[in-house]
Parts: sequence; C-alpha cells; structure tokens
Amino acid sequence: MCRWFDSNFVHQKIKTMKLKERINNDFMSAFKNKETQKKNFLGVLKGEIQNEEGRTGPATDETVLAILKKMEKSLSSFQSEDNTRELTYLKPYLPEMMTKDQIWLVVQGIIVGGTSNIGAIMKEFNSFYQGKADNKVVSEIAKEILSKK
Repeated sequence: MCRWFDSNFVHQKIKTMKLKERINNDFMSAFKNKETQKKNFLGVLKGEIQNEEGRTGPATDETVLAILKKMEKSLSSFQSEDNTRELTYLKPYLPEMMTKDQIWLVVQGIIVGGTSNIGAIMKEFNSFYQGKADNKVVSEIAKEILSKK
C-alpha cells in the first residue's frame, strides 16, 4: 500500500504535527475549499499566534495552547450563533480533558511513588498532563487522597 494513502500513517502524522502547523494547514484547506467563515476564524487565530511570536519569539505548542484556551474562554462567555460556530472550529485544537477518574489514578500513582507534598504532586502531574486537566480539580483530588493516607 502506498504510504500516502495509508490512513494510519496520516493519523500518526496529524497527531505529531505541531498545533501551529495544523492551524496553518487547516487554514489553507479552508481557503481552497472556499469555507469563508472557517478561513476567517483561522486567520484571526493565526494573527493571534503571530502577535504572540512578535512578543515572545517562536510559538511553542504551550504558547499556542494558551492562546486557544484564552479564545475558548472568550467565546464561551457570550452565547451566540457565531460564537458557537467558532467554538466548533476551535475544538479540534484543544486537548481532550481528563476525567476525574483518570486524574484520580494519576495522582494516586504519584503519591504511591513517594510524593506527598501538594506542590510536588502538582509539578509532577503538570510535567506530563499540562493543559489536560483543571489544576483546581487536580489539587482537590490530591488533598483528598492525602487526607485519607
């Protein structure tokens, strides 16, 4: 089978592609497919990334993720048809959030590994799962587990 048509190869390529690259590729695709609203939204998103690069240097996935979360918060604050549509354009770039059960298991593993300080638990958790869970929830779960110890 030709590697360019292998769906597993394509899926792996998309997963490893940086957020900025994915946004640029999707912008070009929307442009070619004449999806004006999506193209316009992705153009605004690209502009936000470029502004941040002008202030801090080349954008990392963490920088782009911070911009995405800021835009998500802004779009979620006011319900309208346009905001709902733009949120659907934004969703594919946001990481899938962990469930409380998943967070519980990870935090439990960190604590079993010998870490019993909330700050150290949070640092270790975020070194692997940055942006995939609400830190407030992680902290609450860590405190709950530590209180039962």
